[in-house]
Amino acid sequence: MSVPPAVIRVLVCEDQALVRTGFVTILSAQPDMEVVGEAVDGRAAISAAQELKPDVIVMDIRMPLLDGIEATRRLAGPESPNPAKILVVTTFNVDEYVYEALRAGASGFLLKDAPPPELINAVRTIARGESLLAPAVTRTLIGRYAERLVPSPAPVSPERERLQILAPRELEVLLLISKGLSNAEIASELVISPETVKTYVSRIFTKLDLRDRVQAVILAYRAGLAPGRD
Repeated sequence: MSVPPAVIRVLVCEDQALVRTGFVTILSAQPDMEVVGEAVDGRAAISAAQELKPDVIVMDIRMPLLDGIEATRRLAGPESPNPAKILVVTTFNVDEYVYEALRAGASGFLLKDAPPPELINAVRTIARGESLLAPAVTRTLIGRYAERLVPSPAPVSPERERLQILAPRELEVLLLISKGLSNAEIASELVISPETVKTYVSRIFTKLDLRDRVQAVILAYRAGLAPGRD
């Protein structure tokens, strides 16, 4: 987890003027946030992000010229030298494009009709270097559409081999992360303190070279660690 900046600089990328104005109004009203730019399509989003270097990008999925998934991939994908922190917003909570956005490097996603406090919290969460995957969303959506996220794992996949570096307890924590449990829920499940869970999560990320919980969940499914679905 990184230390968030004193003032979080936000870029809002949304082609619908009314929605974009709403986001800008809500975020600009926060004492610890500044909306440094707006973009109405994917190409403009990339250009603005490269010029303004915001701390967090609020990115719509369906935009003209270049969609939010491809824009996210170019700004936060594995080939990006300095991956941007991107919050994807979408209209539908079962939108399969959300999964592609997460694979492209997004740090999380939020529904457009979420109340203002959730948007504000989401931006702050991502600015801290954390991912935003609500447990219920992880269990229902990623579980149901796991086959769309990743191909079926081979009997001994490269991802499965990567997990061999983990200690038994760390593997257990990763499994619970992949099921969408929060740190508090993991602590309750394993009868350990939340601080201990944080330590395990940090070790897992370091050992597997993972950026956040999004990447951890995807790796777990690729490795066949959590094949069950709702």
